[in-house]
Amino acid sequence: MSDPILKVDNLSVRFDTFSAVDNVSFSIEAGTITGLIGPNGAGKSSLFNSLVGEVPVAAGQILFEGQAITGWQPDKIYAKGLARTFQIPQPFGQMTVLENLMLSAPGQLGESFWAPLVYPGRVASEERAIEDKAREILMFTTLDRVAQQAAGALSGGQQKLLELARVLMGDPSLILLDEPAAGVNPALVQVLIDKIKALNARGVTFLIVEHNMDLIMRHCDPVIALSGGRIIFQGDSSAALVDERLLDAYLGTVTDA
Repeated sequence: MSDPILKVDNLSVRFDTFSAVDNVSFSIEAGTITGLIGPNGAGKSSLFNSLVGEVPVAAGQILFEGQAITGWQPDKIYAKGLARTFQIPQPFGQMTVLENLMLSAPGQLGESFWAPLVYPGRVASEERAIEDKAREILMFTTLDRVAQQAAGALSGGQQKLLELARVLMGDPSLILLDEPAAGVNPALVQVLIDKIKALNARGVTFLIVEHNMDLIMRHCDPVIALSGGRIIFQGDSSAALVDERLLDAYLGTVTDA
């Protein structure tokens, strides 16, 4: 078996004296769609944020494609191929859908102060290539019809698709999806699932946080469950359905944090 695409060893995230993630270890195998579940306050968001460098790690190590990325800045992690979406979409609302995608392409020459002056031809050529790529991704995610609309005017489901489209501009090998089905009508949820499956068939790995248990149990394998900042279950979805610790975590009282 090849090395996992993501390996988390004894990871802890603390806010003052509170341990949001407490000594967590797990691996994500390349090519899988892994579900991450748990009651409110379980530590799922803190774990996600730590993996992409948005909150500091108090202890432990994160290995992505065999390289330690603990402490890296989010932009460097994104450029490496580990990307995430947000539960509440955060597009540039006044910009068009197409512009949102073009802005998301990493390492653009035109972002340099002098490059547009010194290498105008190269910058223009790169921008044309980025636009072509963005239009292909919009076609794939069914957003091509709204390419020139302001991103802030999209429906909630379309904005979730836009979140996915934007991270695809970085050609990620692992995508962390934060509640992709939350607040989305069933028709667009199915579109999202279809796109996840299609990308997975191309070799993209997924780690999905989701409260929609039907989505998790139907489409994710394996499943990881958190409660109180600790892993209480790792295994396939059929085992998750009958695991007593997992049932207790969902049926018991959990303090949100």
